Amino acid sequence: MYQIGDRIVHPLHGAGIIEEIVTQKVDREKRDYYLLRLPENNMDVLVPVETADKIGIRPVGTVEKAEAVFGVLRDFQVTYGSNWNARYHENINRIKSGDLEEVAKVIKTLSVFDREKGLASGERKMLHNAKKILFSELALILDRSYAEMEAALRELI
Repeated sequence: MYQIGDRIVHPLHGAGIIEEIVTQKVDREKRDYYLLRLPENNMDVLVPVETADKIGIRPVGTVEKAEAVFGVLRDFQVTYGSNWNARYHENINRIKSGDLEEVAKVIKTLSVFDREKGLASGERKMLHNAKKILFSELALILDRSYAEMEAALRELI
């Protein structure tokens, strides 16, 4: 179980800090929730304590993981063989994995395709969400702001 003040990652919303653990009544049953504050947009997310692991909630990564992400963004070679539909499903699975290096591959791939061919609206939204996930976690790992992480990584992407 996580505690107030822990830095955790929601695989679809990004990284944040547990502000409190609240109890709410749902379907006549009281349940505990982590109140996760996402610093980059001041959004709060309620995460059920009992299913946090199932959802994919995990602690933020390490500095070593952040360095590996920088390596992926710098060195990952984008392949062009897959069609839009296959690429979309592959990228969705990478994001859902919760692995920062996989999310970085999504960002690198979609950024290259955006520069060279342009993206469909679904892929453009996916790119935005993947950046939100990556930048928010790296900001917490490295004690920087979201904007600082975005600026620092712009050159690598």
